[in-house]
Amino acid sequence: MKDVSSIKCEHLISSMQLMAHHIESVASDLDKESIRDLISTLLDADGIFVMGAGRSGLVGKAFAMRLMHLGLKSYVVGESTTPAVRPEDVVVTISGSGETRSISNLGKITKDIGAKLITITSNSDSTLGNLSDVTMEIKGRTKDDTGGYLERHMRGDYSNLTPLGTSFEISSLVFLDAVIAELISITGASEEDLKSRHAKLE
Repeated sequence: MKDVSSIKCEHLISSMQLMAHHIESVASDLDKESIRDLISTLLDADGIFVMGAGRSGLVGKAFAMRLMHLGLKSYVVGESTTPAVRPEDVVVTISGSGETRSISNLGKITKDIGAKLITITSNSDSTLGNLSDVTMEIKGRTKDDTGGYLERHMRGDYSNLTPLGTSFEISSLVFLDAVIAELISITGASEEDLKSRHAKLE
């Protein structure tokens, strides 16, 4: 067994500090008009379908759960009990690159059906970004970004602190939880309302 008694946890702490700084930067750069369009589209929809691949998909599941707690009809694309998407629905895609092939293909199907498409991405000028009715750009290092990323943090090269798409995924999770906070304010939902819909069979 490896001896960890001498580990100072500097990478762990630096990683958390880096992510906190990144989220502050994301929050200050958010486009409020896009946020208003996103919230309006969600509230006007009959059903809200959420999808993403890998860890982005897990972020999507967390968002769908909170939408359900708010009393909105939400579904995760790919689950066996998820119904068909209809024109009066909205599909929310989460993809850092905006080019994830499986998600892009489903985005095209969404538009063929006539439903609204919202994309959360770091790359608004992407297949999904260009397909979408609402594109919400969230800064982050995507898995495909092996070169720039602020010139590897001004040559400090902290890529090991936020591997692959971590910056985007965590920032998207925080952003979508903040969307829920805004929806709570708009709808007047209470903590008790959310608790009443929380899973009891656990």
